[in-house]
Amino acid sequence: MDILPASEVESRLANLDKLVADLLAGHFHRTTFQPWEVEILLDIQACSLGDSSKRELLRRYLKAAHRWFDRGGRTLLLLSDYRARRHCRAPVKGGYAPDTAPLDEELNKLS
Repeated sequence: MDILPASEVESRLANLDKLVADLLAGHFHRTTFQPWEVEILLDIQACSLGDSSKRELLRRYLKAAHRWFDRGGRTLLLLSDYRARRHCRAPVKGGYAPDTAPLDEELNKLS
């Protein structure tokens, strides 16, 4: 994804919220999409989400995308990047660190 000005990322985050809401509802109210929206949808499809965990994972992903921006990210966080970051975190007291854990240095370089 391209590096964007903060105002553009804010706008795309709002559209990402709507896109994921339509995806979770199971229908879209439109037939045309921006190239970045197609990239997001293809990334989500490539992640092969199971139906049972899809809703919760997409909600957590949206929260992470907003935190990514709040922490200075100037690209949209892809679901595949989010899943890779969560999978690579070190365990904390036998479990994985919460979603609020600091971003890895490698992901900070993407912004």
